[in-house]
Order: sequence, then C-alpha cells, then structure tokens
Amino acid sequence: MSEVIPEFEKPLLKLEKRIKDLELAPQKNAKKIAKLKQKLLKLRKKIFSKLSPYQRVQLARHPLRPLFSDYLKSLFSDFVELHGDRLFADDPAIISGIAKFGKKSVAVIGQEKGKTTAEKMRRNFGMPHPEGYRKALRIMKLAEKFNLPILTFVDTPGAYPGIGAEERGQSRAIAHNLMEMSGLRVPVITTVIGEGGSGGALAIAVANYVLMLENSIYSVISPEGCASILFRDASLAPRAAEVLKLTAEDLFRFGVIDEIVPEPLGGAHLAPEKQAQTLKEKLSTALCKIQKISDCAKHRYEKFRKIGVYA
Repeated sequence: MSEVIPEFEKPLLKLEKRIKDLELAPQKNAKKIAKLKQKLLKLRKKIFSKLSPYQRVQLARHPLRPLFSDYLKSLFSDFVELHGDRLFADDPAIISGIAKFGKKSVAVIGQEKGKTTAEKMRRNFGMPHPEGYRKALRIMKLAEKFNLPILTFVDTPGAYPGIGAEERGQSRAIAHNLMEMSGLRVPVITTVIGEGGSGGALAIAVANYVLMLENSIYSVISPEGCASILFRDASLAPRAAEVLKLTAEDLFRFGVIDEIVPEPLGGAHLAPEKQAQTLKEKLSTALCKIQKISDCAKHRYEKFRKIGVYA
C-alpha cells in the first residue's frame, strides 16, 4: 500500500512502523513509545496544518479513504437498494435506494469507487454511465412522488467518457438530470465525500444544501486534465490545483458549497467511525433546516443564481 500513499504522509508511516515494532515489547519500551507518539502527533499537526491544494487532491483520492458504501452502513438503516434505469441496464457505479436516516425515510444515492481490484472494475472506478444517471433520476422522481428527502453523495473522477457511454447519450443524461433536479419539489442535500469531478458530480448535486468534507475536492476538471490543456504538461497538476480553487475552503468562500465537514487530524481514513458520526450530525442539522423551506425548487433556483460573478 505504501507505493500509493501520498509522499507527504510517508514520514508519518515510518514513525508509525517504529512505534508498532516497539509495541512488541511494550513494558520494556514504554518511554520510547510515549516519546515517539508525541513526536508523531507533532509531525502530523505540522504537516496537516498547511496542506497545499494538490495535497488535498491526494487525500481525496487516498486508497484508504471511506467510500459511499462505508457511509451507507454507518449512517442509514433498513436500506433497500433499487436497481436499473428501466431503459438499458443497472450501473454499479451508482448505488441508490430507500433507507431510514434516524427515524425518517429518505432516498439515498451515491457514487461508489469500490475497494478491491475486482470491485473497482465492477464499479468502473466510480465513473457512471448514462444508465447510472438515469437510475439516479428515477429514484429522485420516486422520492418526489412519496415526499421523501433526497440525500446524495458525490465521489467520482467524472462521468465515464467511453464510446459506449457517449453512444447511449452521456451528455444528455447529465443535462437531463440537471434540468429535472432543478425542479424537484422535495429537499435535496448533497455531500462531497471524496472527488467531485465535473458534470459527472453535478448530475447528482443540484441541491438545496451542499456539504463537503474538509479534504475532498470539487471542480470542473481534474488538476491533471487542466494541466494537460492549459500548460501542455500533466506533471504541472499541483500548479493547476492552485488555479482551479477546488478545495472545500475555496468553494465555501465562493458560496458554491454551504458547509465544510471537518475531518479527523490526518484525514477521514484514520478515524472512519468518527468521521461518519460527524457527518451524521451535520446531515441531521442540515435536513432539519432544509425541511422548513416551503418551496424547494425556488430555493434551489435562487441558490444557484447567486453563484459566480456576471455582468
């Protein structure tokens, strides 16, 4: 796993390994262990107090970062998965269905990258096809029919750009979702839990309230893609990440998102249960707030009209 761990985290891994080795004889090495743990905490605080935008990108893609399937188990009960778009097929890159959030019934939709190699292949690395977006919209319209709030979770590099997806109307599926979500009469809350890539993310994120985990990203294009187009060199992705303003802090300042969900020191992957509890509390508060809105479609329209600067 060390070869896919971000470079800036590797000094921490070395210290953690030394601590684990010493813990094989805890009584003998008690003082050394305590000293190294203190050093580890100090170093972690130093590293994570000044992360660059591209380091946030690396954390958003971290191989151990909790996925939607993890939050699905932690946040919801009585989940019933609903499959298929009723037109072509089921898309495993999007998980959707009806569940209980506390005592309330809700519709849940999220993008899933998968954990094992086989699962990643089956989930297409979290890149949905048109049928995935059509499935998501089908669940949203079902939620509207039964007056259920909709909770969506974004974690995708972007919509799948393959020939088959284009032949089946990828761009139209995304555009249709944007249009239909704009007019939904029920509350919609979106949480960006990892990568929020382009229209592939926005197709399930036209929401009344948008939360974003502290080390997640949300952008019209990946830093690598942006660097390839603007600078003709994908290796300049760190520079592109600075320009794109894709961090939670930037997007909150611009009014694109409504709230930043804090992560444990070092990232969500270090304390997934704690992260899930924090997110649950934030979602509960947001849901109480949004349910008081009398006209959700009008609120959504006014919210998105305020984003950006125009003459």
